[in-house]
Amino acid sequence: MLTLAAAVAAFAYVGAVDPNEPGHYPVCPLFRLTGILCPGCGGLRSAHAFAHGDLVAATGANALAVIGYFLFAGFMARWLVRASRGGLAPAIALRPLYWWGIGGAALVFAVVRNLPFGSALAP
Repeated sequence: MLTLAAAVAAFAYVGAVDPNEPGHYPVCPLFRLTGILCPGCGGLRSAHAFAHGDLVAATGANALAVIGYFLFAGFMARWLVRASRGGLAPAIALRPLYWWGIGGAALVFAVVRNLPFGSALAP
């Protein structure tokens, strides 16, 4: 319940404090130093749009983050159903191959969004 409460509080804060307004949040250090977008760039703008129910803008700011929001929501729903039935919390027990796949997908996302043909993935 504390994890869910923390996630709701974080989304409420980002929903209330617009990251599109300068001065509220720090700039991505990788982007500031190199001009390269990391996999997380646009994540706060994505969370802000998602908190306001604008799924199109959220996906445009950071598609990978939106996928993460839905995966987290599904995991939390599964956890809450199990907890309500008195069961154990589900574990995130992925084999190393899956973790490598997730890292590889984030790397590909980061590279493609920095290339001219992948500009649709840039925030």
